[in-house]
Amino acid sequence: MTGRLQGKVAIVTGAGCVGPGWGNGRAMAVRFAQEGARVWAVDIDLSSMDETLERAGAARSAITPYRCDVTDSAAIAGLVNACLDQHGRIDILVNNVGTPVPGGPVKLSEADWQRQIDINLSTVFLTCKQVIPVMQTQGAGAIVNIASTSGQRYTGAAQVGYATAKAGVIQFARVVAVEHAKDGIRINTVVPGQLHTPLVDAILAGNQSAGDVDVLLKRRQSRIPLPFMGDGRDTANAALFLASDEARFITGTEIVVDGGMSVRCD
Repeated sequence: MTGRLQGKVAIVTGAGCVGPGWGNGRAMAVRFAQEGARVWAVDIDLSSMDETLERAGAARSAITPYRCDVTDSAAIAGLVNACLDQHGRIDILVNNVGTPVPGGPVKLSEADWQRQIDINLSTVFLTCKQVIPVMQTQGAGAIVNIASTSGQRYTGAAQVGYATAKAGVIQFARVVAVEHAKDGIRINTVVPGQLHTPLVDAILAGNQSAGDVDVLLKRRQSRIPLPFMGDGRDTANAALFLASDEARFITGTEIVVDGGMSVRCD
């Protein structure tokens, strides 16, 4: 560890996890803390934070678990104010909240469609609405949004609400990055592919392979040119780079973390 985020204050939303292992949010909270940031690990359910703190090891004291529903603008305002009261600044925001629901426009209910937009896209808008003014006052800041290759191409399952929302996340970052470049705020997106995170075991296997995790993993691996499947740590390392000063001249773009899946022609 080299202290790449030393002295920085970071908010990571969706930092909980639906099961044991390296989810994206958990991995980002841990990696950021290991690299010197003071991390507010935000989730609507804090029941999984004990494992996050355990995995952080000696860096656990740098992580502050905080319960917040980031679909609620008032709750986000409370989060931002609490973070400012303790640290006086917010240097990094990571928007990682998201979950897929299967179905195309015929199968997916109107309620589930709206919920997919609310969870996967509107949360990014709402957190940025509260945090960007803080970063404008500071004259600097880095925002990293977590999208999905589902927002760029068909990835093997009909999940139109999720795919549409994640495509929106990518374009949101591009547009807002240009608007706020003059403020010293950089906004980029990490686009993970078909990683093996706890979400696969807990939710996706039930939706896509009748609960058979091994079948789903084999199907997902068959789409990936590299001979292994990444996990949340790969997302975290990409986000760490974009949040750090090493990426000082990078804004309005994406890093795809998918083992080469999205560039295959078959």
